[in-house]
Amino acid sequence: MKVVTAGIGLRAGHVLSILKEAMPEVAFVGYYDPQPTYLEMIGTQTPRFDDVEAMLAETKPDLFFVGSPNSFHLEHIKIGLKAGVRIFTEKPVVTTKQDTMELAALLAEHSTNSVMVGLVLRYSQHMVDLRTVLDQLGPVVSLEANEHIGPYHGAFFMRDWRRMIKWSGGFMLEKCCHDIDIYNMVTGSRPSKVASFGGRKSFVPEFSPTSNTENEIMHRKKSVWENVDDPFRSDGDIIDHQTAILHYENGASLAFHTNLNVPDEHRRFCVMGALGMAEGDFVRGHLKATARDGTVLANHDYTQMDAARASAHYGADHMMVDDIVAFLTGKTDSLPVGVVDALEAGLAAMAIDEARITGQIVDLTDTWTEFDSYGLRT
Repeated sequence: MKVVTAGIGLRAGHVLSILKEAMPEVAFVGYYDPQPTYLEMIGTQTPRFDDVEAMLAETKPDLFFVGSPNSFHLEHIKIGLKAGVRIFTEKPVVTTKQDTMELAALLAEHSTNSVMVGLVLRYSQHMVDLRTVLDQLGPVVSLEANEHIGPYHGAFFMRDWRRMIKWSGGFMLEKCCHDIDIYNMVTGSRPSKVASFGGRKSFVPEFSPTSNTENEIMHRKKSVWENVDDPFRSDGDIIDHQTAILHYENGASLAFHTNLNVPDEHRRFCVMGALGMAEGDFVRGHLKATARDGTVLANHDYTQMDAARASAHYGADHMMVDDIVAFLTGKTDSLPVGVVDALEAGLAAMAIDEARITGQIVDLTDTWTEFDSYGLRT
């Protein structure tokens, strides 16, 4: 199993190292990255290429990992599709509506099976267990959810290349497309209208650290490419808090809140159906589903998960790689999430930011009509 990568930062190195553990026959035969940061995670002897096309042509890999900064994804995916290789891309797949439609046209030509995506929350034990009880909740009526990350992580976003919308696509797309995707899954639907409010109020000069302890927290997570030193005075144009309201095509609604400066992190969801509810938290490690008559349908405690496997995305990284290995070796013919799901979550995230910027409710009817015209869903 020959594997190459465009980008070898922390995320790419982490996923690829897990892939090697799960599939020892993997051989890393090339990488493209003008500024490799975590090369040791795949082996410093891995050949370096100065051009993605040349890398794919010379190595003829079985898998092409796209782990470059978001704004480069489309370029690299297009090269991979042209070369006829199987692709795994990190999320978000692309950063603009125009790029989404361009990729949709390419996928209609090359097949959606050509591209796998790293939306890891779909693979999590929380979602595996939620899917088993979802039908018992009846039609989903409403949801509330959040993603609140700690100051050390928020500061990373304000120092890292992700702080710039031109590279990341914005915080809602970069970080919360996971969340939008799983609530699309839960509702079995897509947002038809969205509204949103938010801005930057925490990572501003007046709240910069006044102690060495706080300053150390703000630099705990390493950033390299196009980084800046001060998260409180950076040139970044992403927000640090946002609230969104989503109305789905099937009538369900979601209230979603994200904040980058929450000392006691949590990532909570509550799904209310006509016949029951399910409530969980990825960070605090639980899921409980309750029927309308009070019967407990499920009650899971994930806090005792093996520490090595639970170290990233609540164990979902390892579960994702296990599923991908099963898929690549023919032991399963499907994955919990596909590139079409990812593109739909991305379009919803873009619309949420459009609503925030314009102060208007954004109607996605025309967006879905255009997207569906490529016939990616049978």
